[in-house]
Amino acid sequence: MREFLFPNSVAVVGASPKADSIGGQILLQLLKSFKSRVYAVNPKYRRGEVGGVEVQFYESATNLPEAPELVVVATPAEITPRVVDDAGRAGAKAAIVVSGGFSEIGRRDLENELVKTAQKHGMRVLGPNCIGVYNAFNGLDTMFLPVEKAARPPPGPIAFLSQSGAVMTAALDWAAGEGIGVGIAVNFGNRADVTEADFIEFLANSKEISVIALYLEGFRWKGDAARFLKVAKRSSKPVVVYKAGRGSDSARAAASHTAAMAGAYEMYHALFRQAGVIEADDLVELFDMAKALAVYGPRRVDSVLVVSSSGGMGVQIVDAVNSVGLRVPELPEEGREELRKYLLPIATVSNPVDLTGGGNNAHFGKALEIGLRYTDAAVVAALIHPPGYNEDVAKEIIDVLEKHKKPIIVVSFGSSPQTKALEEALRSRVVVVNTPRRAARALLAVALYGSKVDHRGGKGGDEHNTSQGVDSGISPPPGGVVPK
Repeated sequence: MREFLFPNSVAVVGASPKADSIGGQILLQLLKSFKSRVYAVNPKYRRGEVGGVEVQFYESATNLPEAPELVVVATPAEITPRVVDDAGRAGAKAAIVVSGGFSEIGRRDLENELVKTAQKHGMRVLGPNCIGVYNAFNGLDTMFLPVEKAARPPPGPIAFLSQSGAVMTAALDWAAGEGIGVGIAVNFGNRADVTEADFIEFLANSKEISVIALYLEGFRWKGDAARFLKVAKRSSKPVVVYKAGRGSDSARAAASHTAAMAGAYEMYHALFRQAGVIEADDLVELFDMAKALAVYGPRRVDSVLVVSSSGGMGVQIVDAVNSVGLRVPELPEEGREELRKYLLPIATVSNPVDLTGGGNNAHFGKALEIGLRYTDAAVVAALIHPPGYNEDVAKEIIDVLEKHKKPIIVVSFGSSPQTKALEEALRSRVVVVNTPRRAARALLAVALYGSKVDHRGGKGGDEHNTSQGVDSGISPPPGGVVPK
C-alpha cells in the first residue's frame, strides 16, 4: 500500500497538455503539488506546456528513465489492460485506474482482465472507476478537479476512505471549509483489487494518521466482510464508518453506482459491532466523530457536564446526551457551593449549569473548571449574543481544556461576526458543532472507543475517572456501536 500513498515517482498514462481533460488535470495537479518525480505518458505528444511548464511526454511506461512506483491510468477502458501490462513490464508496483466503463456498466470481463494483468506483474490496482488518492503530507493528488472547484483540506490526523469519488470530493471540500485536517483520502471505485481493509491495515501503522473514517456503500466479494472484520477488530487506530444504502431503494442505487453488494443493513450493523468500529449516521457525523477522536483520543466517559448561557439550549443538550446513553448527573453539594461563589445569584448551579444571559466570559471558565472536577467531559452551548459574552470566551474554554485534559464539545449556533470569530478561535483545539445532537454523538464516539481500549487492557482516559465505559451504562443506541 505504500506505493499508493508515498511513491517516489508517479507516471500519468493518458496525460495531456489539455487542462480540460482528465489526464491533463491529473498531470497539472501533480506537477503543482507532488513533492517527487512526475512523468507524462501519451504517444500522441512529444512535448507540451502544462501549467506554464514545458513537459516531456513519453510514448509508453516502458520508455521512462526509471521504473515508476505508481502509475495513474486515465485512458479509455478498452486499452487499460495493455497500459497496465506496459507499466508492469516497466517495473511499476501499483496502478490507480481512474477510467470508468467496467463492472459498473456490466463489463466485468474487462475488469477481470485488468486485474489479472496486474497480478501477473505483482502489481496492485486501485479502482477502476475512481478518483484515486489525496495525500496532504507529500502533495500526491490524483483528483481530477481543480482546487478552485473542490478545495483540499489541510494536513491532519484523519484518513478518509470512500467508496464514492463524488462523496470523497464533496467531503474534502466541506472539511476544508470547516478547518478539519485530513491527511490522507482514498477512493476505491469498483474495488476490483484493493479494498478498504487493505488501507485500514496499512494506516493502522501510520505515524501520520490517528483516526480512520470510512464511507461504505457495500462489500463486493464474499471474503470482503471477513477480511474487514479481522483488520478492523485488530486496528490500533479507531475506525468510524458511515454505511450508506441502508434501505432497499438506496441499496439498489448503491449497487448500480459502484458494482457493490449492498445487502441487508442489519448484516452490516452486526458486522460493525463485532469488529468494534463506531458507526455514524451521516457524512457530517462521520467527520464530527473522527475529529473528536483525533482531538481527544479514547476516554472513559460516563458523566457529562452541560454549561450554557441559555437554559433552553441546556435542556436540549441534556436530551441529546441522554439519548446516546450518557448521564448528566447533578453536581455534589460541594461543587454547587463553590459555583455559587462565582456565578450570579440567578444562575442554576446544578447540571446543566445555566449562566443566564446576565453572565460573562469568566463565568463560562469557572463553571467548566469546577464542574469538570466531578464529571468526565463537557458540552458547552457557547451562545454569546448577550452583552456580557463575546468571542474571547474561547480563551476560557481552552484554558480549562489544558488544565483538565478532558473532552469539551462546543455547540455554537449563529452567523454573526462574533460567533464566527469564536468558532474560528476554537476550531484547532476543540470540536465545534451547531446542534446538541451532533455534540452528543461526537462525544459518544470518544466514549465508545475508550470502552474498546479498556477492554483491550489499554488506558482510556484520566486517572481520576473510575467509570468503565460499557459497564458503566453506555448502551448501543441506533447508529452507535458498543465495541466488544
